[in-house]
Amino acid sequence: MNDTALQGKVIEALRSIFDPEIPVNIYDLGLIYQLNVDASGTVDVQMTLTAPGCPVAQTFPATVEERLREVSGVTAASVELVWDPPWSQDRMSDEVKLQLGLL
Repeated sequence: MNDTALQGKVIEALRSIFDPEIPVNIYDLGLIYQLNVDASGTVDVQMTLTAPGCPVAQTFPATVEERLREVSGVTAASVELVWDPPWSQDRMSDEVKLQLGLL
């Protein structure tokens, strides 16, 4: 499987994970800041949460990492939680903004 195909499967997996506070997947919500998938199947993600005080801040990255490891072709996954830049509604896709009544 080439990097592009695996990256598509990884994005699909990210879209199956929903934010615990907003009923939207974390990819389209704009919580994924960086996604790297290499030829060996290693996936590295930098993500944030909607707020630093989010009740799942300690456990959610491990949940995302676990889901990524379930993707066929992924040999290793690591998720780093970052807070800079702070998340804002500007990071959401137009589809999500429409779904949430923000457009």
